[in-house]
Amino acid sequence: MTKTSRSSAVIAVLALVLAACSSSGGGDEETDSTTAGDSGGELSGDIVIDGSSTVTPLITIAAEDFQIANPGVRVVVGTSGTGGGFEKFCVGETDISMASRPIKAEEAEICANNGVEPVEFVVANDALSVILHPDNDWASCLSVEQLQTMWAPESEGTVTNWNQIDPSFPDQPLALFGAGSDSGTFDYFTEEINGDTGVIRTDFNPSEDDNVTIVGVEGDLGAVGFLGLSYVLENEGRIVAADIDGGGGCVSPSAETVIDGTYVPLGRPLFVYFKAESLSRPEVGAFAQYYADNQDTITTEALFIPLSADQSAQQQSDLDAIIGS
Repeated sequence: MTKTSRSSAVIAVLALVLAACSSSGGGDEETDSTTAGDSGGELSGDIVIDGSSTVTPLITIAAEDFQIANPGVRVVVGTSGTGGGFEKFCVGETDISMASRPIKAEEAEICANNGVEPVEFVVANDALSVILHPDNDWASCLSVEQLQTMWAPESEGTVTNWNQIDPSFPDQPLALFGAGSDSGTFDYFTEEINGDTGVIRTDFNPSEDDNVTIVGVEGDLGAVGFLGLSYVLENEGRIVAADIDGGGGCVSPSAETVIDGTYVPLGRPLFVYFKAESLSRPEVGAFAQYYADNQDTITTEALFIPLSADQSAQQQSDLDAIIGS
């Protein structure tokens, strides 16, 4: 596939990354899950990536395409969730960590203690989506308050039916599915809906694999779950996404509503974190440049939301500052 589009926003971040990282480094251990495909060029070596299940489809496509262009490089992509990915990254086991939230202070401290310098790279945006069974005809729009009633710790064992969430909803048992505690999606959802990271009722079905959430919601009329928008788009007809009322009326999760800021409070950026030492290796630097050169095409292919104009402007300003220095 020929890649011609270029995102100045991602290039700006990449310039910051490459300007900041000039030390040499060695290879890292491999994880269990690999992506296949190679193709011509003089680059060689392994690139080890792990982390967010939300970001995995995006980076998997980038890795597959990069390997087609660079046959001597093997890109290994694992999925341990954002938190699990940082656990590996901060002890030096991976070159790149995928994340659906920013790195936490305590994670950054572990990285620092192990001599790992994380370099943040915004790769796309996302609409964290609340999903329903396709035959659910009563909850097409849910307010933040209704979501709090569903997911608050005090609702555990007591709010078990849709009619307890809203009297207009039917007498239908409630089944809850969502991301596990190692997931950045779990952290983001609990903070935005329940007001604190990790605060949630425990009587739900958690998984680090978003496909498990899809299967659970697909199989139960009264089910509800939460995951990234790309999984909704990939599974059209199996599940549907509810509109969210964050205080300004019902808004659908979409590229347009995330970029214009109306999908609140569940619109969010997505990240990868490069290990600074790894970036000095030619194959890792080339992978970062490849993503920058082809960001628009990769994002479209993976059904993700591109960077906003504000993000692009800020990142371009950073690049201009480097050029002028």
